[in-house]
Amino acid sequence: MKKAPPRRRTPLFEVRHSPVHGYGVFAARRIRKGTTIIEYLGERVSHKKADARYEDKDPHDNHTFLFTVDAKTVIDAGVNGNEARYINHGCDPNCESTTMDRRIFIEAIRTIRPGEELSYDYQIQRDSDDPPNVDDVYACRCGARSCRGSMLEAAKKPPKTARRAPRKSSARNSAARKNAVPRTHAGNRTSRRGD
Repeated sequence: MKKAPPRRRTPLFEVRHSPVHGYGVFAARRIRKGTTIIEYLGERVSHKKADARYEDKDPHDNHTFLFTVDAKTVIDAGVNGNEARYINHGCDPNCESTTMDRRIFIEAIRTIRPGEELSYDYQIQRDSDDPPNVDDVYACRCGARSCRGSMLEAAKKPPKTARRAPRKSSARNSAARKNAVPRTHAGNRTSRRGD
């Protein structure tokens, strides 16, 4: 009597065209919260080499496969990269990037349904020499209700200056202040350099 061949498990995800941008990564089956989905792979280079590699890049092109590991290292997934490079940005993501032993992994932060597109918040770093239209160049297309409109980390608000005390506080304004939620940022940031 012949044994039946072992049953092959459906892959965790697949890459296909995305309504968000170019290609995207989609869950092929249910992915539980806390699952490490994939490692972000590519050539590991210095920031200096990454800058030189993409110095002629159109400044209005927001497409990047570079991921900053630390102050010395960038992963260029445009060279020997894997499917992780196709995971799009999302302002209400279902994944996050984590670092372990200078390696970058993408993890599910909630249970993901089959067919759902994977995303994580790129939180691309802002630089002091950014052009005035940097938020337009890195405009977000995720479509989330909570979309902040940019793949960049939230702009730092200028420090508050001393204001005159209001004469009368309305209940409506007090309620709005009580319900305000501060924004926090965690995780690794993706570099903007690259193509």
